[in-house]
Amino acid sequence: MSEVNIRNIRIFIAYDGTNYLGWQIQPKGPTVQGMIQDALSKILGHKVKLKSAGRTDTGVHALYQVAHFLTTSERPLEIIFRAVNAMLPYDIIVWKIEEVDFKFHSQKDSLKKTYVYYIYNYPIRNPLTRLYSWWVPEKLDLSAMKSCLPLIIGTRDFASFRKSGTDIKTTIRTIYDAKFKRVPGRKHMIAFEITGRGFMRYMVRNLVGALVEVGKG
Repeated sequence: MSEVNIRNIRIFIAYDGTNYLGWQIQPKGPTVQGMIQDALSKILGHKVKLKSAGRTDTGVHALYQVAHFLTTSERPLEIIFRAVNAMLPYDIIVWKIEEVDFKFHSQKDSLKKTYVYYIYNYPIRNPLTRLYSWWVPEKLDLSAMKSCLPLIIGTRDFASFRKSGTDIKTTIRTIYDAKFKRVPGRKHMIAFEITGRGFMRYMVRNLVGALVEVGKG
């Protein structure tokens, strides 16, 4: 009787989250995880369960999401790579696929995560940026917003910034870095970049909301 070989496959993904109810599979509606799992399951001939480094919310995009799955299929990685990208819609792409040690876990082995939140700060809205930024018509005091950043860096209790009604074990999170910067070549666009060990649901957008209120004065 031959021994079944189980492979651990890691993939790197980018997606535009506009048309999805976030990363994680939901009872109703399309999700990024669901689209990729369905494609891989058809290619490999068995049900695939993706585990990711993090879960993005509805409408959130990702440039380099990491996920992994187990398979008993012996199909070459290059075949899987080409097939999955051929089956996925144009707003999802697998950048890279590789076989890794069986002990690797996308979430448990994740050391840090970075989110970038864009703010379009101008009195007149721009229809070309509406899907990828938050329009704030009031003039923002960027210096005042930057002065608050030391308050969120470090290991702190972010209970005030979680989604209301969220049931989680702890609201303590560690933030390694946070900064505001003007986006080169994109007039009136401000980027808020934050790096941490992990984030609660809606935590980043709630932090940005509080900082914008400071900027409004």
